[in-house]
Amino acid sequence: MRLSKGLLGFFFLTLLITMKTEDHLVDISPVIRQVPTPHKVVALTFDDGPLTESTPEILSILKEKNIKATFFVVGEQVEKFPMLVQQEIAEGHEVGSHTYSHPTLIKLRKDEIEKELDTTEQAILKVAPRPTLFRPPGGFYNDMILKKARDNGYLTILWSVDPYDWRYPPVGEIINVVLRDSKPGSIILLHDGKYPSSTPEALGFIIDSLSARGYEFVTVSELLQYYQAKP
Repeated sequence: MRLSKGLLGFFFLTLLITMKTEDHLVDISPVIRQVPTPHKVVALTFDDGPLTESTPEILSILKEKNIKATFFVVGEQVEKFPMLVQQEIAEGHEVGSHTYSHPTLIKLRKDEIEKELDTTEQAILKVAPRPTLFRPPGGFYNDMILKKARDNGYLTILWSVDPYDWRYPPVGEIINVVLRDSKPGSIILLHDGKYPSSTPEALGFIIDSLSARGYEFVTVSELLQYYQAKP
């Protein structure tokens, strides 16, 4: 199907606005933990996957609720379970880089950091579009890590809501922390790379409760479009 000149112009204008927004965000903040906005939008993010025991259950819940999320995947896991990453993309979710072997990056040399990022990107490219978002394991970073990420074309994304679900707390505790701490522009940290996990059971309640409060769920890249810098 051929696009009209008007549609082509709209497409390129949208792309340009997106690129300008991302450039602006990088300029004003080395990392993004949340997005300042009055709009009731939040982003669900899942780390450390994919994993055959947890990821399919989470994807099933997201599909049932018609919710899009962002998965920060580990390269080793992508190579083990490529079909799950393909499913994430096919169902409209976003995939970001979470390194290849999930090391503490601040303990590594520059060449080791580069290898972690580059190898992960190559693993993702075999099954999904090139990632533009990066999340350092544990949220640990330094200037060298941020520069390497930016040189690779990544925005470094952290989070503002963390129920520590990787510690396998009670389901109610995960729900309570997320509902208590979420606000417009929040980035919510959860995990699909852990098993056993309380996260799938908590996820449906989190979505239903925040939706009842008027929140909309978007991917991280979509959330960035709501960014409103303070005057």
